[in-house]
Amino acid sequence: MKSAVENLEPTKVKLTVEVEYDELKPSIDHAYKHIAEQVNIPGFRKGKVPPRIIDQRVGWGAVVEHAVNDALSGFYRDAVTSESLRPLGQPEVEVTEIPAAAGEGQLAFTAEVEVRPEITLPDLSGIEITVDSTEVTDEDVTERLDALRERFGTLVGVDRPAAEGDYVVIDLKAVIGDEEIDSVSGVSYQIGAGNMLEGLDEALTGLSTDETTTFATKLAGGEHEGEEAQVTVTATAVKERDLPTPDDDFAQLASEFDTLEELTADLREQVASIKTSNQAVAARDLLLEKLLEAVEVPVPSGAVEAEVHRHLESESRLEDDEHRAEVTVDATKALTNQILLDTLAEKLEVQVGQGELVEYLVQASQQYGMDPNQFISSLDQGGQIPAMVGEVARSKALAVALREIEVKDSDGNVVDLTEFIGTEEEDAAAAEVEGSVEAEAAPAEASDAAAEETPEETAKA
Repeated sequence: MKSAVENLEPTKVKLTVEVEYDELKPSIDHAYKHIAEQVNIPGFRKGKVPPRIIDQRVGWGAVVEHAVNDALSGFYRDAVTSESLRPLGQPEVEVTEIPAAAGEGQLAFTAEVEVRPEITLPDLSGIEITVDSTEVTDEDVTERLDALRERFGTLVGVDRPAAEGDYVVIDLKAVIGDEEIDSVSGVSYQIGAGNMLEGLDEALTGLSTDETTTFATKLAGGEHEGEEAQVTVTATAVKERDLPTPDDDFAQLASEFDTLEELTADLREQVASIKTSNQAVAARDLLLEKLLEAVEVPVPSGAVEAEVHRHLESESRLEDDEHRAEVTVDATKALTNQILLDTLAEKLEVQVGQGELVEYLVQASQQYGMDPNQFISSLDQGGQIPAMVGEVARSKALAVALREIEVKDSDGNVVDLTEFIGTEEEDAAAAEVEGSVEAEAAPAEASDAAAEETPEETAKA
């Protein structure tokens, strides 16, 4: 098999493939066998019809069409591998030549496909990253203590206008024109939560018990989503949270500690641990941000459009142009990040251990509320395990890259992130024990499954 690549765009290539007859012959033999089992020809049993009779009665065209359709996807994948291409979706295939007769000619086809662009990453050692200090202030501890007190607080009615943070029991009715489209009664809402209707916080602020007001708002969901409605809201009760006094009694109620001093010491340790963890998250985010600033990443428009279409179709919102624009921005950003991280993973020769993959899949199964074994089995049956390997590799690429960068806090101290990003020695030891998933099994494409699918073009004799 011969193949050649022509670059059409930074993210699109034209692959030309020529296959000698001898390479196609196994598929031709299979085609003869399959057709022989399907046709009824007097004097011959099914499955025993000779090729020359099939040529006479069915035609060479049907044989070669069957053979090409059967073999095309394999030759395409072989050519992609041979040319070290990284497809980002389905190819547009055109068969330009087929064998003219048994034993004669060749198969030739072209495939235009979007591919991952080649980008050059900056030298990691030249990147500087600064994260917040882990110093714990008294305000940090007080904030965490107050949050704990909130959990054990009680709501008590107050005879005053509602203010930020108060809980208001409300009756609410929404109308569009003369039609009442929704109503609720006796619902408790905290002013400032912002999780019901736009404008509700402002409407409730200053409202006393049994007072009513009306405001206009755009509905955020339901069949009237995006439409403006007139909302009438009545405060049937105004309450504030009465917090318990922070003392030894509260410490015994809210924790395993006997004194407030012991509780606050533990809260201080919790805050320190959270801030240390946040340093690792911030370092990863900042590294990705700096890499994106240093590299221009061409984004394949077709791959973005395919993802946008899939997303909108799943929501039955293909005609929603405003939402399409929002999804397009998100899909473009996600694909840009993915292309960069795939390139980084290759540059750093990131290997994904079996344990790392299993840990990721178990965590993912919990997010979907599924049994881990059932979740992994469904992914395996759907051919999605390579995509999961790719996800782990991208995440690990940032961790491995951070090992080559000096991270400092806002006070100028060097930050040790080993707890979160591991070491090369730990990776090597894990690989010896459990092995690693081969890089070839982890497609780095935006549409991992699509890259493995069969070209849709059908050969016609």
